[in-house]
Amino acid sequence: MSPKHTTLRRALRRTTLVTTFAAAGLLTAAGSAFAHVTVHPDSYPKGATDGTLTFRVPNEEDNADTTQVQVFLPTDHPIPSVLVTPEPGWTAQVKTTKLKNPIKTDDGTLNEAVSQITWTKGKIEPGQYQDFSVAFGQLPDNTEQLAFKTLQTYSDGKVVRWIEEPKAGQAEPENPAPVLKLTKAADEAASSAPAAPKASSAAASDSTTRALGIAGLIAGVLGIGTAAIALYRSRSTRP
Repeated sequence: MSPKHTTLRRALRRTTLVTTFAAAGLLTAAGSAFAHVTVHPDSYPKGATDGTLTFRVPNEEDNADTTQVQVFLPTDHPIPSVLVTPEPGWTAQVKTTKLKNPIKTDDGTLNEAVSQITWTKGKIEPGQYQDFSVAFGQLPDNTEQLAFKTLQTYSDGKVVRWIEEPKAGQAEPENPAPVLKLTKAADEAASSAPAAPKASSAAASDSTTRALGIAGLIAGVLGIGTAAIALYRSRSTRP
């Protein structure tokens, strides 16, 4: 076999190995991300109303079922009203708590809000996931994000605590809590947009242009008049 063919074979082997390792790394990263409890969608405008949040819970164990899921709603920035979507095979229990700072809504002042939702009597088998959905009345408008700490209990007694809040500029924690980003509301985004040029500035510029044009016209007329007078005088002085 020629040296050229040997070199080509070595290059192909290296390329195959690199591709295999890269694919394995991608699959590992994807599997790791999918193993987390997440909330969908992952963002809403501040103060959004009449929407739905879905908590996706995957089973990351090989020999145990997920038998209980507890989602804790934030009470420092509470969601005034929540309705749980029925999930076949599961029973939901909703717990409320008194608020330190009552919140005002269109329906009046609320002194308590939902703080915890627990799903039981169902199961998520290994290699599967379950979506748990809730409808909300209105999201808060005074924070940048909402963290929904979650406890996932397995049939063998293991409890995974998805309670660590990710922080900007830092690596993702081992057991991150589902986080909902709250973006600028429509009116807030509109108010922060660059202002259009003022009409008065454009009008002033237009007035200046017209004034200069009129001045030029007058100067031209005066020039013609002066030339005509000079011509008349030169003719009248001839013998």
